[in-house]
Amino acid sequence: MRYTKLAGMDVSEICLGMMSYGDPSRGGHPWSLPDEESRPFIKAALDAGINFFDTANVYSDGSSEEITGRALKDFARRDEIVLATKVNGRMHAGSNGAGLSRKAIFAEIDNSLRRLGTDYVDLYQIHRFDSSVPLEETLEALHDVVKSGKARYIGASSMYAWQFAKSLFTQRQNGWTRFVSMQNHYNLLYREEEREMLPFCADQGVAVIPWSPLARGRLTRDWDSTTARTETDEFGSTLYVESDSAIVSRVAEVAAARGVSRAQVALAWLHRNPVVTAPIIGVTKLPQLDDAVASLDVELTDDEVQLLESAYQPHRIAGHS
Repeated sequence: MRYTKLAGMDVSEICLGMMSYGDPSRGGHPWSLPDEESRPFIKAALDAGINFFDTANVYSDGSSEEITGRALKDFARRDEIVLATKVNGRMHAGSNGAGLSRKAIFAEIDNSLRRLGTDYVDLYQIHRFDSSVPLEETLEALHDVVKSGKARYIGASSMYAWQFAKSLFTQRQNGWTRFVSMQNHYNLLYREEEREMLPFCADQGVAVIPWSPLARGRLTRDWDSTTARTETDEFGSTLYVESDSAIVSRVAEVAAARGVSRAQVALAWLHRNPVVTAPIIGVTKLPQLDDAVASLDVELTDDEVQLLESAYQPHRIAGHS
C-alpha cells in the first residue's frame, strides 16, 4: 500500500467506502451487505494496508456507522485508523431532522459518535451544501465541533467551486477551522470537476477524495450489463448518459491490451492526477478490493490516457444535491 498526506494525517491512497455495508432493510440501499457479511471485507482492507474509511450518518439509516464502528474496534487500533463520516442527510422525519444548522450538526455528531463507538472522528464532512442555513452558522458550528475534540479535521463534499471558495474564505476571515478535503464526483465518465473545483483544490492545498471513482461500476463492465445495485440505485441512474458508453468501451480496450482489469485502468487514470489524494472505493466482492490495490501499480502511457479521455463529452452538473 502507498500512503500520502491528508492535512497532517497519513492515509492510504485507497479509501474504503462504507456505503456498501449496512442493514439492507434500513434506509435506501437494499443492495448493502449486513454486519456479518461486511466484516470479511473490512478485515481484508486492513490486511491490505488500507487505513482510511469513509461513511455517513445517512447510509442505511445509521447502520453503516454501526457496522463500521464495531468492525474497526475488533480489527484495528483506533489511533492507526483515519475514520471519516458525514452530516446533512435526513435522519428523522419532521423539523431539524436534516441539514447543517448548528442544532443539527451538534445532534448528529453525537449520534454518529455513539453509532461508531468512538470519542472522535478524524474527518467530519458536510455531505452537501445547505443553502437554507447561513453559511457562518454552519462553519462556526463545525469549528466548535473540532474545538470540542469530537472531530480532528473537517471536510466538504460536492458543491459548486464558488460555494467552496466562499466557505474557505469565510473560515479564514473568522479564524475558524478550515476545510481540508473535498469529496467530489470525479471519474472518467464525469470530468466537470476539472473545470474549476480541482484547480481550486490544488491551489488551496485541499485534499481530493473522489466518490464513485468507477462510476457506480459502469467503468468495470459492459455498458448494457446490470447488477442488483443498478436496478435499485435511483440516484446513480441520474449520473451518466448513453454517450458515456464510448469511454466504457475504451477502458475495456486498454484493459484487454494490458491484461489487467477495467477497474485497474479506471483507477490508475485517477491516481495519475496529482490533485487526487485517495479515491473512495465501494467493495462487495473481494476481487474488487484486489483490483483497487493493484491499480496503484498500473502506470498508463500518454497514448492510453489520450485514448481514454478523447471520447469525453461535457455533462450537466451531477451529484451536487
